[in-house]
Amino acid sequence: MEKKDFKRRDFIKTLIGGFAVGAIDWSIFPLGSQLQKETNSFDVIIIGAGLGGLSCGAAFARQGFKPLVLEQHSKPGGYATTFNRSGFTFDVSLHSTSAGERNGLRNLIEGFPEISDIEFLPHPNLFRVIYPEHDIRVPQRNINEFISILKKYFPEEDKGIEGIFEDMQGLSKDISKLSGLTSQPDMNTFPIEFPYLFKSVGKTWGDMVNAYINNQKLKTLISSLWGYYGLPPSKLSSFYYAMPTYGYLVGGGYYPIGRSQKISNALAQIISNKGGTVKLNAKVKEIMIKDNTAVGVKTENGEIFTSRFVISNASAHSTFLNMIPENNFLKEYIEKMNTYSVSLSSFQVFLGLKSNLIKKIGINDTEIFYNVGYDIESDYEACRTTDMNNPGYGLTLYDNLYDGYSPEGKNTLNIMLLQGYEHWEKYENDYFKGKKELYNKEKKRIADILIDKVEKTLLPGLRKEIEVIEIGTPLTNVRYTGNYRGAIYGWDQTLNNSGNTRVGHKTPIKNLYLAGAWSKPGHGYSAVIPSGLECFAEIMREW
Repeated sequence: MEKKDFKRRDFIKTLIGGFAVGAIDWSIFPLGSQLQKETNSFDVIIIGAGLGGLSCGAAFARQGFKPLVLEQHSKPGGYATTFNRSGFTFDVSLHSTSAGERNGLRNLIEGFPEISDIEFLPHPNLFRVIYPEHDIRVPQRNINEFISILKKYFPEEDKGIEGIFEDMQGLSKDISKLSGLTSQPDMNTFPIEFPYLFKSVGKTWGDMVNAYINNQKLKTLISSLWGYYGLPPSKLSSFYYAMPTYGYLVGGGYYPIGRSQKISNALAQIISNKGGTVKLNAKVKEIMIKDNTAVGVKTENGEIFTSRFVISNASAHSTFLNMIPENNFLKEYIEKMNTYSVSLSSFQVFLGLKSNLIKKIGINDTEIFYNVGYDIESDYEACRTTDMNNPGYGLTLYDNLYDGYSPEGKNTLNIMLLQGYEHWEKYENDYFKGKKELYNKEKKRIADILIDKVEKTLLPGLRKEIEVIEIGTPLTNVRYTGNYRGAIYGWDQTLNNSGNTRVGHKTPIKNLYLAGAWSKPGHGYSAVIPSGLECFAEIMREW
């Protein structure tokens, strides 16, 4: 009984973490000394300038500590970056995110009120999802209307639709109630006080949906955002689908003017303005360990930096298998780590069009998910194995969001597909040796399939309007972010690695921590920024 109670308490602490970052009381944390240290000595070193690493570094700098963020790429942000080609600017990953409101403007990044110059615009509709028999524009910030749409299509499932959304709302309320407690809840009355939270433990999203819904097509429509989480309902933690999806439906989806790079740059600027350092083109080769304690890092160009704490925003695999020499003492931890499944990667086609094709055709949506059927499990397998016989796709059209997104009179498009890494492993060695003939042929083949599919289903005349094309594969993800197997979500949010079982910030090595998608609470812009803050707060409590 004691062991069970301990796990429940640990579960509660994990749930609170990452969902109330705006409520952090900074006054309880110690302040840095502000004293000038030796040139290569810092309070904390952060490996990787993804959003998790940047938010963690910004938190330390805000408190007067001296952080050093080391990033292998030429710009900060990880997946939250942009790149330019022939006058077009492409966003690497961002489709939609949450945004806080103040003074009537959506310009608040939770946890960082000092960032006020990034305006987030709402999507005209949250997203559009197309299936063979259904074409639904999910309304922005109107969950009741969405429920009504589903009831209209499936009147016989009226009660079940109400039930599943009631559970999603109840779970959100339970978490909010729990995070407001000033002491541990009474575990004897926990199932009564937090009924929705209690019954979601140990269940997949598929389990939750199956308890209410009978019609397979309706199950699929309710789970249509599965691609945001990278797993089908049968594998995905119920908590990790229900909570963010409910928040998305209620709070809305937004996109920043200036794209994702502006978020990354703003966080990096906080670090620099407060006396910290963000060093680019600086790949970490080794985490220095002394007496089972992290004491600093060595970069590939031979620089050595020391610190009291080291935080890795890199992938867990790179951290423990590549950066720590003689890691036999981590054998048990690594064996456990290897039991977790790694998320899918992505295949993306970035297009710059020489005319405003979207306006000509008359499509007003900003984000579209096109599906060829109602079997999510089969769709997942097709993505995992790179089966391109009849693919679905995601499409973003952000020229419909604000003027000036593209060069005047032109369009910027992104076609995206989740994809496994196995298909690309045979090209890996040659790719990193610069031998890319076969690789280029294969990525063009897949890109052509997707372009033809979009042209046939939504954008007639697309191919002849293409001015710029850039293709990103799982190997591209590895090259620019260093993420293991090109993963875009870190570890999968399965039942054995989500919520209370998710890999935490602390590691078996003293003073070495993890922040970002490979740690808790998980992936996504609205999770990795809180992850960095949560990691900072955990270290502060032990300072």
